[in-house]
Amino acid sequence: MSGNNEDIKNAFSEIKKNAEKNFNESRNSDIPAIYIGMATCGRAAGAEEAERAILETLDERNVKADVIHVGCIGHCYAEPVVIVDNPGFPPIFYYNVTAGKSKLIVKAFLERGDPLYEHLLGAMEENELIPSVMGFPRFGMEKRIVMEKCGHIDPEDINEYIKKGGYASLAFALSKTQADIIDEIRISGLRGRGGAGFPAWKKMEAVYGSDSKEKYIICNADEGDPGAYMDRTIIESNPHQLLEGMMVAAFAAGASKGIIYVRHEYPLAVKIIKKAIDDSNRMKLLGENILNSGFSFHIDIFEGSGAFVCGEETALIESVEGKRGMPRTRPPYPVERGLKNKPTVINNVKTLSTIPAIVNKGGKWFSGIGTKSSPGTAIFSIVGNVVHAGLVEIPMGVTIRTLIYDICGGIPGGKAFKALQIGGPSGGCLPESALDTPIDFDSLTEAGAMMGSGGMVVMDEDSCMVDVAKYFLEFTKNESCGKCTFCRIGTGHLLTILERITNGEGREGDVELLERLAGDIKRGSLCGLGKTAPNPVLTTIRYFRHEYEAHIHSKRCPSLKCRPLTAFYIDLGKCARGCDACVGSCPVDCIFTTKGRKKGIDQEVCVKCGECVTACPEEYNAVIKVSPPHLVPHIEKLEESK
Repeated sequence: MSGNNEDIKNAFSEIKKNAEKNFNESRNSDIPAIYIGMATCGRAAGAEEAERAILETLDERNVKADVIHVGCIGHCYAEPVVIVDNPGFPPIFYYNVTAGKSKLIVKAFLERGDPLYEHLLGAMEENELIPSVMGFPRFGMEKRIVMEKCGHIDPEDINEYIKKGGYASLAFALSKTQADIIDEIRISGLRGRGGAGFPAWKKMEAVYGSDSKEKYIICNADEGDPGAYMDRTIIESNPHQLLEGMMVAAFAAGASKGIIYVRHEYPLAVKIIKKAIDDSNRMKLLGENILNSGFSFHIDIFEGSGAFVCGEETALIESVEGKRGMPRTRPPYPVERGLKNKPTVINNVKTLSTIPAIVNKGGKWFSGIGTKSSPGTAIFSIVGNVVHAGLVEIPMGVTIRTLIYDICGGIPGGKAFKALQIGGPSGGCLPESALDTPIDFDSLTEAGAMMGSGGMVVMDEDSCMVDVAKYFLEFTKNESCGKCTFCRIGTGHLLTILERITNGEGREGDVELLERLAGDIKRGSLCGLGKTAPNPVLTTIRYFRHEYEAHIHSKRCPSLKCRPLTAFYIDLGKCARGCDACVGSCPVDCIFTTKGRKKGIDQEVCVKCGECVTACPEEYNAVIKVSPPHLVPHIEKLEESK
């Protein structure tokens, strides 16, 4: 099916003309434009307070400027982010903008022309006046396709999206046949960005080839991994790119009905995507007979309740149908019998948001980025012990070392890198020896991890890998739907053993028992949650076995993280006579005074919270943490000192 090319072209040309007119009327190019990052991360960091300060100061000083909400530019470490486009200057990127700094920007830059060099990261364009941010690794080393417009446009302004090239790919696709579009996506080599890496074109082709008259496409925006926020950010920053990609995919597959499954915990994303759907319907880019092509498509929003297992496609379908979110046995696969037992394409936000660029620039262009088996780019949320945390979009094949050290600034505080948890709670923990592993589907799988949906947690030398495995296992155990015996009971057994080890009660043979149980769970589970839940255990044993052995045989936590295996004491040689800093910080009054007016810790009362370490002045550094606890020197307690 394809419409009359001239009719489609004329219909889109009229929409684009009106959008450009409306956009130009809404902006005044003769006055400064102030762009404020108002995605969830920006708001959490204080962007709303910064905006209020800007508006108040503009009013007080009688300064004219457009204040525009944009999404997340990906530099979460720098939030709140403000970009000021002041005529005569390049657009300037300000970071960590407080209310006070907001007032200063208006007074100094907009009134006096002083860019406040000490408060800016750089200019967004090459120029001679101000150092460009393009030399900053987070900008210069990325390759943005999906995130190209994130943080640069108002996500709630469909006119701006259209003016800047939006929906052109939809118009082009509708002038072609479904086979043409499927073939272009096949040439691109696009693999699903939801974790499994299944070729995107195969799902579309299977549904397109079905005899069913009723077909569906579902966008899986149920992002439940700890530390992952890529899908949420894309929706909050550029929702129309997702809608456009979804429409192109629906056209290729022959689907007339779409559902975006997004978790209820994302209220801002839900609000923005609903408005985007309403605006697209209003402009007749969505709905009946889109662009006079004969293709009709409707999108509904389904708000999930936050169950991690509903990220699995068949459990998601069960949830949409009003049932408990539990995986189905496969085959049949959703492309054969999905929603309402009809052929259904399911892809996640990143996959669908990539499609407009492929249609616009061609499959060969996309396949030339990244690696042969993993073309294109990957989007990751980098959190944990890293200097420049946030979202990055990099070509596939970039090494872990380059991502962490060159792009994200390395490990803070001069500490050593220890491990990277990649692929969410069901991913693997990779050690320093894996830093030169290329980031692509196959290389990560070979290393014992997986691409997953794109969450990365960076850990420094202070992390206990047994405790890390326990943390992720506790998450997956709690999120198990309970349908599979191996997953429901097996993950519980794994967690019990890990808890025993971190409590100093590990036994001979526990490591081997963990490995055997993990293998059984992977083989016996029905869905991806159970099959991958043991990965953190298996990879930490594979790469950090010595830490398990220290916990079991020596009852010692090498990283001093496991509370039952650690203790605090005060070095009398370093303790300052008469200083009571630690006393005031202790929540359980376990710190006493010795004969020499120095301090000691009652080990029977201490809850090992570590507040005394923080309170002790740096020049003394007298509070020492040790493992195992019996290494604490004996200090005589005086009854009269209590």
